Amino acid sequence: MIDPIVNHAAGGTVARGHQISFVRLGSTQSMDLAELHEAAGRLAGGLAALGLGAGDRLGILAANSLEWVLLDLAALRLKVVTAGFEPGKFELESLPGKYGLKMLFTDRPFDDDGSGAIRSISEIAALYGESVPPAPGFAPDEPTTIKFTSGSSGEPKGLAATAGSIDSSVSAVQELFQHREDDNLFIFLPLSLLQQRFWIYSALSYGHDVTVSTYEAALPSLRRVRPTVVMGVPAFYEAAMAHIEGQARRAGPGPEAGAEAVRSAAQDLFGDRIRYLWTGSAPARAAMLRFFTDDAGLPLYEGYGLNEACIVAKNHPGAHREGSVGQVLPRKKVLFDQDGVISIHSEYPVNDRYEYAPPGESERMFLPGDVVRTGDVGYLDRDGFLYIQGRADDTIVLDNGRKVIVRPIEERLRGGSAIEECVIFCPDQTRLVAVVSPSAGPVDEAAVAEQVARANAEAAADEQIARVVVAQPRFSIENGLLTSQFKPRRAEIFHAYRDRITGKEA
Repeated sequence: MIDPIVNHAAGGTVARGHQISFVRLGSTQSMDLAELHEAAGRLAGGLAALGLGAGDRLGILAANSLEWVLLDLAALRLKVVTAGFEPGKFELESLPGKYGLKMLFTDRPFDDDGSGAIRSISEIAALYGESVPPAPGFAPDEPTTIKFTSGSSGEPKGLAATAGSIDSSVSAVQELFQHREDDNLFIFLPLSLLQQRFWIYSALSYGHDVTVSTYEAALPSLRRVRPTVVMGVPAFYEAAMAHIEGQARRAGPGPEAGAEAVRSAAQDLFGDRIRYLWTGSAPARAAMLRFFTDDAGLPLYEGYGLNEACIVAKNHPGAHREGSVGQVLPRKKVLFDQDGVISIHSEYPVNDRYEYAPPGESERMFLPGDVVRTGDVGYLDRDGFLYIQGRADDTIVLDNGRKVIVRPIEERLRGGSAIEECVIFCPDQTRLVAVVSPSAGPVDEAAVAEQVARANAEAAADEQIARVVVAQPRFSIENGLLTSQFKPRRAEIFHAYRDRITGKEA
């Protein structure tokens, strides 16, 4: 039986000499990981004095910060189950009752009713106790946190993640990437996403630095932080690629000068210590992956996973193949049904049901025998590399019986500079309609049309785009058309542009 990594992260011995840093625009706060560990233990003592104990639930709704991490580690120390809520996605006052929280910490304004159920995250320095609770003893099947889906297909579903599933993912990544004492892992997505906390647990357990940034501060801070590893989503790297190309163009003409200028601009942005870049959560364009790996000299490795199964496959320095999401991780097995729809068997499953979801969702997703149905379509090649072709739900069946998988078409449409994101619909089962989110800046409709024409030229007749809807404003997290991981929210996009998609707009 494994000893889950969260036991070590929360209660093990942490040697001095490695740091955790918190970056915001214009400021950096750092502390030794051993000091972090000690502070979390004292905070756990204070929370215990307030009545929090094993099995209780503690909510956190706040931006990335030292306090967020301290609360998470203190909760682990007490075997209190955390629930991380992404700011802007949940109604604050309803959370304690809806999710059974004994206490909720937030950096948002709230109406204080005197009950102490909702507290300001800025108060935690006053809660430190004199005694430190003993180290926890999570069994592999015990839950440590409630994590929520991105909400790309409706209200976020809540899932209680087990200690064993966390250990299985973090230890498998460590086997592949060998994070070491001179590494500094840079993260910037919300800490409410459990995978972002993986790298803090990794730093405490394996002995390396980790930097936690806000999304806004990520690109401006990279050079100053000088990380060795950046954990990001494709949209982040697309923005970085545009920045690097712009800098390289300004450096001087000529192919040789251009190639050198790209590498120089990449180093100027990311710093001079990058060992590799990590991406996942959404499909990455092949051209973008090649740009970083070949042109910029910064290896970018794509992977695949889902909330219900954690990390499933990952390209890595020892084995990577263009177009794939990597080889399947140890303790995971990929299964296929007759239509090529993927299911995942986990030796240490995340769970066998949702904690919060509409009726029938658990039965649809979780199958007997620690198997999760992903809804993705794909295949394994002879060397065990996994390829994802798209979503089964996004496979369009035309009135002639032809099945069209939309993801490769969407990737072709994103292959130029005019279109940042797109989603394809087929309202009449005959013609494909693309809703495209243009690149930043003034909309260049001629360039969009040219990009669509190029994609159509490479496509079979049934896979060609008949009509284009240019989204204005562009898809964003703020307008609800992208998730926090920058994935398009198809249902919301269809609702926003229904009349134009169906051709009913006057």
